[in-house]
Amino acid sequence: MLGGLDTPWAIGILPDESFLVTERDGELLYVKDGKSQRVSGVPKVAASGQGGLLDVTIARDFSNSREVFLTYSKRQSSGAGTAVAVARLSENGKRLTNLRVIFEAVPGGSGGRHFGSRVVEANDGSLFITLGERGDRPAAQDKSNHMGTVIRINRDGTIPSDNPFVGDPSARPEIWSYGHRNPQGAGLDARGRLWVSEHGAQGGDEVNLVQPGLNYGWPVISYGKHYSGQKIGEGTSKPGMEQPEFYWDPSIAPSGLLVYSGKLWPQWKGDLFVGSLKFDYISRLAGSPLREVEQIKGAETERVRDIVEAPDGSIWFISVGQGAVYRLAPG
Repeated sequence: MLGGLDTPWAIGILPDESFLVTERDGELLYVKDGKSQRVSGVPKVAASGQGGLLDVTIARDFSNSREVFLTYSKRQSSGAGTAVAVARLSENGKRLTNLRVIFEAVPGGSGGRHFGSRVVEANDGSLFITLGERGDRPAAQDKSNHMGTVIRINRDGTIPSDNPFVGDPSARPEIWSYGHRNPQGAGLDARGRLWVSEHGAQGGDEVNLVQPGLNYGWPVISYGKHYSGQKIGEGTSKPGMEQPEFYWDPSIAPSGLLVYSGKLWPQWKGDLFVGSLKFDYISRLAGSPLREVEQIKGAETERVRDIVEAPDGSIWFISVGQGAVYRLAPG
């Protein structure tokens, strides 16, 4: 569908099936009728390591608001942190206006890895944002910072009053869940529940059903090992820490995650699709307990970074290896 991209990270599909694509170095592209153009007004990003311009999500009320959400690594005094901005896309797709930062992770970190960072609009209009632990493993168990968490904020950046740690002086009130390593995929199912896929270390990549206030264990429990071969934490389970719905060993380096509606493939309704950066395929997961039932693989699936469903039910994905966006539909 679209080639020649430089490290593409995310796709956002507009109601007319034109679309936006982020490139990690800080470029945002608007694509319509096969032609792409650069969008001006994008926030300045700290493009280093795994950081840069990351996710793009189209507001559910885009037809009226024309709002889009962006996540990116923002320069901070001690390095960079994950930030979320919202802006209006012009009618011709050439520029962003009224850009404002509605969230910035505190603190960030000096390293260039594990930024997260998907943004998902919940059914009530609030926003879920996934945040990596920036390579600082113990921080994922420390609720006084945002590292290694899923947060929930309102669209204007305020904090929902029913967040699980509101009123807890030892915790950041934006936190929805914690104990995550580097969740790079996120999507809602038909019931409005949030699912995330996250990178483990050597083994132990996970799919989690994220519930408010719960601890997902990193780095105390994991099904993987450190890259040195050493054991991680205390084992694979501990009271008070959640088990993954599914895990991969060896690691596949999971990125974008989609829970499919069944619109074009009714037999896939409710199935999860997760892109693999390491083994170059799209994993289809189904059943209870959840298991990998298919690997969708071809030259086009080289380093799959994002995967989304279009309004017509087709499945679109980004191949970083091919520098391209592809569309899947029944033959």
